[in-house]
Amino acid sequence: MNPSVAELLVNSAKKTPDTIAVRFQGESTTYAALDAGSNKIAHGLMNKSIGRGDHVALYCINSPHFMMSYFGILKAGATVVPINLLLHPEEVQFLLNDSEAKALIYHQVTDKAVVAIKSGLQSVKNFIAIGETSLEEADSFSRMMSEESDDAVLVLPEKKDALAAILYTGGTTGLPKGAMLMHTNLLANAASVAKALKLEGHQDKFLTVLPMFHSFGATVGFLTPISHSATVIAVPQFAPEATCKIIQEEKATVFMGVPTMYAMMANLSKESRYDLSSLRYGVSGGAALPVPVLENFENRHGVPIYEGYGPTECSPVLTVNPIGGKRKIGSVGLPILGVELKIMDDEGKELPVDTVGEVCAKGANIMKGYFKREEESKKSFHGEWFRTGDLGKMDDEHYFYIVDRSKDLIIVHGINVYPRQVEEVIYKHPAVAEAAVIGIPDDFHGELPKAYVALREGYDLKPQDIIKHCRQHLGKFEIPRRVEFLDSLPKSGANKILKRKLREMEIEKKKEMK
Repeated sequence: MNPSVAELLVNSAKKTPDTIAVRFQGESTTYAALDAGSNKIAHGLMNKSIGRGDHVALYCINSPHFMMSYFGILKAGATVVPINLLLHPEEVQFLLNDSEAKALIYHQVTDKAVVAIKSGLQSVKNFIAIGETSLEEADSFSRMMSEESDDAVLVLPEKKDALAAILYTGGTTGLPKGAMLMHTNLLANAASVAKALKLEGHQDKFLTVLPMFHSFGATVGFLTPISHSATVIAVPQFAPEATCKIIQEEKATVFMGVPTMYAMMANLSKESRYDLSSLRYGVSGGAALPVPVLENFENRHGVPIYEGYGPTECSPVLTVNPIGGKRKIGSVGLPILGVELKIMDDEGKELPVDTVGEVCAKGANIMKGYFKREEESKKSFHGEWFRTGDLGKMDDEHYFYIVDRSKDLIIVHGINVYPRQVEEVIYKHPAVAEAAVIGIPDDFHGELPKAYVALREGYDLKPQDIIKHCRQHLGKFEIPRRVEFLDSLPKSGANKILKRKLREMEIEKKKEMK
């Protein structure tokens, strides 16, 4: 019998049917109801001849609908393809065609995008709408909930390495690639994450505002808590004040965020007072957490943040600082159970302690490869070791540190400049809310660092103020030669700062100058 990720829900529903699985906008859904709803989705898909080997795209906000659909797709034996809500419709069309999705389950907030791209879809023949829709041929999620059978159904995978999900990476270089995650990958990671986070079963309440279409939001935000009968507080959109209010009202015990979320929650006005004492801790991932952001949040709210790390291709979690154990601020912690990590050079040779190289990973959580991209898949591995593309180092206690993305490295006159180190310094300035550093071409130096900065409310700085601040803490080659202020920095659907967009802005400026 080959395992299915859907068994996480089935097992918890059997053990704790009346426990609240999801809280959403003040409404509760029990484990029994979530399980029954996912059965209805599965039957609805199977009645459309969708099952093993088929791919079903899910284009939906954080909600019980997302979770029912996710597990329902898997129960039917199909593969789920989560779609980023913030993509341009043309990008969504590319993902749907590239993934060869046979059906699309979509929320009413995405209706306009679906209508706009429908004529360009090559494989999608079935549309299921959650809420109102303009598509006459779309089936209704509500109809499925009222008419389809809720009899238990679970089509188990035919083989051990069966595909559970295709998660598309951001496409920071070239077109997005679909990471193929097996049922065994996701189950292994969820089990290891549960141990690492020291879950307390149904007593835990996970505030999940990270998008469920994102690997961090999926594995840590709902698969792991569902596996332990915990409650998921599903929040569709991040807003710092509203999120703090929900934590206070729902008495959430675990919060997961990316660094920009923690920065914004720490920078709330003094008049905004919220009690976050129900939180046992916060977990940060998705991008490097600047130390000043961690300190500001902890000083403001009194909640410890444990930084972790892992790319989509690894299901995604590889490391986390041990909960309640030795926490090294600035480190992403220790490898979680079942994960091996090494720092390697370009040839795949292991590097010694405290030497910067590429972080490479091995374990049951590592993807099979990229969908329909054999060459890129091969390039992503040194034998069994997955190449993350992240530059890092390991100390003598096996704690790992992420220095930067290899593609973000700036080379000034042959000297390596790591943007993260520059950003850490910029964040120490009391006026700074957000910061990102990229390399810009220079005829003489090769590249030069440029800083993009968003200021906290009530501050007014000149570029020279940031440069002067950097001079006090950085070497000559690391100091940004140019600083540009923005109201806010461009972000992904998971609220990660998009350096790709900043580079595109630089290219456009050059074109305009010509």
